Amino acid sequence: MYEKEMRQCFNLAKKGMGKTSPNPLVGCVILDKNGKQISSGYHKQYGENHAERDALLKITPQQANGGTLIVNLEPCNHYGKTPPCADLIIEYGLKRVVIANKDPNPKAAGGIKKLQEAGIEVISGILENEGTILNRIFFKNITEQKPYIITKIATTIDGKIATKIGDSKWITSENSRKLVKKFRTQYDAILTTSSTIIADNPEMKHKNKIILDRSGKLNYDMKIFQQGKIYVITTSTKNANKNINFINVTEQNNKLDLKQAFEKLYNLGIKSIFIEAGSTLNGEIIKQNLADEIIHFVAPKILNDNDGISCFNGEKQDFIKNTKNYKLIELKQSSPDYYVRYIRL
Repeated sequence: MYEKEMRQCFNLAKKGMGKTSPNPLVGCVILDKNGKQISSGYHKQYGENHAERDALLKITPQQANGGTLIVNLEPCNHYGKTPPCADLIIEYGLKRVVIANKDPNPKAAGGIKKLQEAGIEVISGILENEGTILNRIFFKNITEQKPYIITKIATTIDGKIATKIGDSKWITSENSRKLVKKFRTQYDAILTTSSTIIADNPEMKHKNKIILDRSGKLNYDMKIFQQGKIYVITTSTKNANKNINFINVTEQNNKLDLKQAFEKLYNLGIKSIFIEAGSTLNGEIIKQNLADEIIHFVAPKILNDNDGISCFNGEKQDFIKNTKNYKLIELKQSSPDYYVRYIRL
């Protein structure tokens, strides 16, 4: 019961992707006392109305009285950018509230208790697993105080990202490359390495860009520095320059300490990071269990050359039992390619 409406909440919530951070993705559907849908809404952007308020303000308390409100996350019970949603729900005289997930944020939680104390029936756990996947970034941020890390790769069928001489343009189609640009906008920052910048001189438009540059190889006149706020992760001490912020971290085994870098970025407000890099960084991210998610574009092409560059190259393994395990959550076509989305178990 209420699964249809909850899925509608999920779809509404997705409209806010890339705009609500650090807040979660939330959608809301309201039924009148006869079970007829009379309103819907979603959290459109950080600082704007939450989904429940967005939906309720479209109707009157008389219309909502005795009805049911379906929302994918527990209504908040605190004053933030907006007043508590739980108070407005009580004010509108709703009889029942249906949710997918309880809010893990101690500052916002307590909405369920307040609603119940006001005599409102609360049904929780509807499509809970799907709700958790939808807000996986928010849940990690709150429970671990760390950014959510996404690694994007684009390969041939045999897992190659380039030939042995580094030729890689283009493995995937224009459709896939356009889709990647859309994906970038859904996350707080994109990350790449100085080696990738030097090899490709990409523009990589985004509001926040992170570059790993351990030994200070970068030329700051390159395309990537012409737009957006730039965070350069390095071991050398430098002062901020124009739109460039230098973040100093220590080394681990002659490499940048990625965990330390991600912690510092999180404290600067970066809650999700979309990585586009080569096999060495991809391999290190997997080796250290830092990738929460992998988005893998596969082109219907076979390089058929073991000397080609593989998508991951982080460690030597002799046994299959040592593989890193992920869970498939999405498989879609991006003609003529397809992409697969995995999350870490």
